[in-house]
Amino acid sequence: MGSSGRTDDGRGRLGNVLSGLAVAVGCVLFLGGFAWGALVYKPYTVPSDSMTPSINTGDRVLAQRITGTEVRRGDVVVFTDEVWGAMPMVKRVVGVGGDKVVCCDKDKRLTVNGKSVEEPYLRSGGGAGSEPFSATVPPGELFLLGDERRTSVDSRGHLMDSTHGTVPVAKVDARVDAVAWPVGGVLERPAAFASLPGGISEPGPVRLLVTAIVAGVVLIFGGAAYGPLAKLAGRRKVRA
Repeated sequence: MGSSGRTDDGRGRLGNVLSGLAVAVGCVLFLGGFAWGALVYKPYTVPSDSMTPSINTGDRVLAQRITGTEVRRGDVVVFTDEVWGAMPMVKRVVGVGGDKVVCCDKDKRLTVNGKSVEEPYLRSGGGAGSEPFSATVPPGELFLLGDERRTSVDSRGHLMDSTHGTVPVAKVDARVDAVAWPVGGVLERPAAFASLPGGISEPGPVRLLVTAIVAGVVLIFGGAAYGPLAKLAGRRKVRA
């Protein structure tokens, strides 16, 4: 072997140890990231265009498993309510228990408890709604609208029902954090709702999960590539 501390195939002992460690850590990050994601998130396919332009028809989204008590204004939630058809639906929460939601002010903006709300997720120039409405949300209920206000069938279309358009918080299954496919990124929490009582929800761990998975892939391939690269470098050195 000689005093250089290199093995017969040209790879250093330390390099072997570090490359093996990199692969091991990479596998932990990669597999752990997916396992953690499976526990925290549920995938859904959005069936309609009611949430465009934020989420398009057929988009695959990642929704964090939560309870209804964790819902805040501005959240995009997945819920199932018999009154709405007993199938999973995706809408945005604009009012919680005790809120008075009105459309619209003189600038075509939604108001919550008399405060005008800027909604950057809406199509520009479309306004907060096509028809005026006013609703008071009972305790333990939610008022939900689609981002595509022209075509979305949401709380506005159920105002004459026995529920007056609201949905119990217990019907919420999850909160959408990101569009997974086609890759659309993380849905940001609307800052306009932050000044209202209760504020906005904290972002889910989707960015951390993606970072762990990507780091795992880099470590696995980097560690696995060390051996062949070191061997090739050793051969070139011998030839030189």
